[in-house]
Amino acid sequence: MSEQETNPNDVELDNVEAVEEAVEGEVVDETAQRIVELEAALAASEAKVAGQKDAVLRAKASEENIRRRAAQDVEKAHKFALNKFANELLPVADNLERAIGAADADNEATKAIVEGVEMTLTSFTEALAKSGIKQIDPKGETFNPEQHQAMTMIEVPGAEPNSVIDVMQKGYEMNGRLLRPAMVVVAKGGSVDTNA
Repeated sequence: MSEQETNPNDVELDNVEAVEEAVEGEVVDETAQRIVELEAALAASEAKVAGQKDAVLRAKASEENIRRRAAQDVEKAHKFALNKFANELLPVADNLERAIGAADADNEATKAIVEGVEMTLTSFTEALAKSGIKQIDPKGETFNPEQHQAMTMIEVPGAEPNSVIDVMQKGYEMNGRLLRPAMVVVAKGGSVDTNA
């Protein structure tokens, strides 16, 4: 055989090698493409899991907030359930105090009645205190607009300006919440000479 003559087996072998190289190239391209697709799917799945974790954490925090608010609402309901009832009882205490103030303690005929009213007022005030209702009697204290209602202001020599000099009606608070402000008379500040 001459060099120019080609062996048919060699031609076939070259064709097979070319086909194998082409197939190998396609397999490599398909594998690389599949890897890219899988990496994209993995990234999407990881993002979805992260989003779901975030949603679970938010739902849990929301649930805790709802529980905390419900517990606070129940606590407030227990604390202030007597609010309306207590407001209805306050005039009873006021009337007992007025009766004691109007009675003649020196009169032997009414002395026993006055003592009975005083004992009733004392036991009534103690019962209110057991329910968390505290009396506000600010005589001599500085005027506090959050707890006192100024009915009038008068000049009193020697009195501190803005001090409570008289209590017309005592105030009450229940568990730190104001039921009724104390009605008070407040001392005016000294007059200031503006002509100087």
